[in-house]
Amino acid sequence: MRQIVLDTETTGLSPANGDRIIEIGCIELLGRKPSGNNRHYYLNPECEIHAEAQRVHGLTLDFLADKPKFAEVAADLLDYLAGAELIIHNAPFDLGFLDAEWQRLGHGPTRQLAGGVIDTLLMAKEIYPGKRNGLDALCERLGVDNSGRKLHGALLDAELLADVYICLTRGQDSLLMELDLGAAGSPMGSPMGSAAAAGVNGGQNGSQKGSAHGSQSGHPNGSSHAAGAAASGAQADAAAAHDWAAHLALPLLRANELELQAHEALLLELDRASKGQTVWRRSVAPQQ
Repeated sequence: MRQIVLDTETTGLSPANGDRIIEIGCIELLGRKPSGNNRHYYLNPECEIHAEAQRVHGLTLDFLADKPKFAEVAADLLDYLAGAELIIHNAPFDLGFLDAEWQRLGHGPTRQLAGGVIDTLLMAKEIYPGKRNGLDALCERLGVDNSGRKLHGALLDAELLADVYICLTRGQDSLLMELDLGAAGSPMGSPMGSAAAAGVNGGQNGSQKGSAHGSQSGHPNGSSHAAGAAASGAQADAAAAHDWAAHLALPLLRANELELQAHEALLLELDRASKGQTVWRRSVAPQQ
């Protein structure tokens, strides 16, 4: 999947009142890894910069005077963002400014050209309710080095956000990928990995070949042949997945007393933040 972590700096807080974008930073992720295919633009806003905003990012009109206007980079940015899933911290803010710029040029909103939008601020609020979830706070919590962030900068902030996003979404898929399931160090190096691959390929090939037989030959039973092949492939997939899962012998570690105390302290904090609506309290907790 192609994802783009995006951040902007602006002349103020309100595109509706004429504030403009003065910096855009983009980090491309391919398969959750930075590709190096990034974008960074400084822009001449053709308007004043509010003093409060300037204290945040440090950019001045003198520095931006010889930089391109948004219209001059719009075609490159449109092509770069097209079809990608955008990852933005507090997405409504950046999208509001981008949409205002697109509107000036006769284009539709950003969501129409992108392949989706992930708001990491909303994601963080769900994971850490009641906590500070600004970029600096998340960097500190997740161990992302932000020591070079003295002022806000679109490219630096996008780089930090890319690391934060990867940390926030690192989970079971990463665990399974890192398991050594075979001599070659990958699922395909084991008999079960081969069986799983064979099951998937069998399901896909059976379905494709059945469909082709029905449509190309004009056989009246072509669709039933395709359905049968697809069902057979699905059964093979399920059997292979079951066999593969049976070989995942993950250890079960019981929490010690200190961990249980820390867990209870966290639940009490969540109780306060959610006014007694902590989901764990209302569900059946696993036996300790």
